[in-house]
Amino acid sequence: MAATVPQPKIFACQKSKVLAEEIAKAFGQPLGNVITSTYSDGEFQPSFEESVRGSRVFIIGSTMPNSDNLMEMLLMLDAAKRASARHITAVIPYFGWARQDRKDKPRVPIAAKLKASLLETAGATRIITMDLHADQIQGFFEKPVDHLFASTIFLPYLQDLGLDNLTIASPDMGGSKRAYAYSKAMESDVVICYKQRAKANVISHMELIGDVEGQHVVLVDDMVDTAGTLTKAADLMMEKGALSVRAICTHAILSGNAYEKLENSQLKELIVTDSIPREHRSDKVKVLSCAPLFADVMHRVNSNTSIASKFVM
Repeated sequence: MAATVPQPKIFACQKSKVLAEEIAKAFGQPLGNVITSTYSDGEFQPSFEESVRGSRVFIIGSTMPNSDNLMEMLLMLDAAKRASARHITAVIPYFGWARQDRKDKPRVPIAAKLKASLLETAGATRIITMDLHADQIQGFFEKPVDHLFASTIFLPYLQDLGLDNLTIASPDMGGSKRAYAYSKAMESDVVICYKQRAKANVISHMELIGDVEGQHVVLVDDMVDTAGTLTKAADLMMEKGALSVRAICTHAILSGNAYEKLENSQLKELIVTDSIPREHRSDKVKVLSCAPLFADVMHRVNSNTSIASKFVM
């Protein structure tokens, strides 16, 4: 008699537990039981309090700094591997450390490649993530990577706004591909901001390529950190005659004085997902859940059905 294949099991890293509970609910089963013990010096040890032998295991956790979030994911992957899980999928809604995806000057690390190696060594047999900072990070892995696009979440919201004279904008040259994909879906024009940085998170100069006069503008980007680029772009576009400026950013890091910048800017609305756990301190922030997207893809992975529709911008 053929052995029965165990049901998949879903576990959560501590900081991502709220999102993981929503994903598990949408998936149709509760989170698995994990207990984390902590030593007095800050070292911690996660422990699965149920058998995962022969199971397909999904471990959910965004890996934003500090490094404890990445370390927790690695420890849980290692624990699942040593407990003889059949398949181990790291579900990483926000793939932190991805901005270090190349050597842009001598003697610096490529953190995104290092992280890929760590995840695979720890035991991940598959990665599910969303809106990587650079698409080519997928090439750092030897295991399958399901790179989902949050456009499947944002586009229905944009369409429901019913804005006439809509223009999609990219806050920098690197995001032009994403902007063109959104503009194609919305059948709108595109403008691009050209910026120069004095150093990380500091913009020295910004210019607008294109016309926004009389337009409702939507900036699209993969993440918002200090909000310096978005707020500067929004103010510039309003000076150039835009009727309103909104922004869509998948990952809401919002560090430093980002909320103050948002409140003092002419940005009408910042639309984000809940990939990074955070209590937002601005009424301008609109949060859309990514839980249904991840739950759907996890179902498809478990049943070996196509997820091609989730790759379409």
